[in-house]
Amino acid sequence: MQPSHPLIVLRYCPKCGSPGFKADTERSLKCSDCGFILFINSAAAVAALISDDSNKLLLTTRGIEPDYGKLDLPGGFINPGESAEDAVKRELNEELGLEVKSMQYLGSLPNEYIFNGLSIFTLDLVFRVVPYTLTNLKPMDDITDFNFFSENDIDYSQISAPSIKSFVQQFFHRKT
Repeated sequence: MQPSHPLIVLRYCPKCGSPGFKADTERSLKCSDCGFILFINSAAAVAALISDDSNKLLLTTRGIEPDYGKLDLPGGFINPGESAEDAVKRELNEELGLEVKSMQYLGSLPNEYIFNGLSIFTLDLVFRVVPYTLTNLKPMDDITDFNFFSENDIDYSQISAPSIKSFVQQFFHRKT
């Protein structure tokens, strides 16, 4: 267990503030004073696979930590009450000004990254996205740049997360 794991990092009950907040199971903490139980669950996130006419894949450059400056797929966290499909549309619009024509769910992978000293566990859902247009895209929100890459152009050590690396590899190795 990494020193950033929530079972190690979280020390006070979020309900009553007691320091009697301790690991109860391998994925929960319990307050000895008020009985509150907090389960460590994955947060849902989305990623989009978008290609141009020459089958190059759109990758963004992260403008925030973790992994500032590394390559990523466009996407992000699903907001409470939001569907995965709506999150894809929102994230692509926020990050690139892109409007989605169609999308297809392809699969999911778990991920863990450390943000402000705390492990954030996610379930990353990947979608194949067809935009209305690829013209006038602009890096915004939490990305600093974007580019279209062929497989030989990618330094896989510069991809931000194992799940994203796997999605990119699957994109290039899929049966057409």
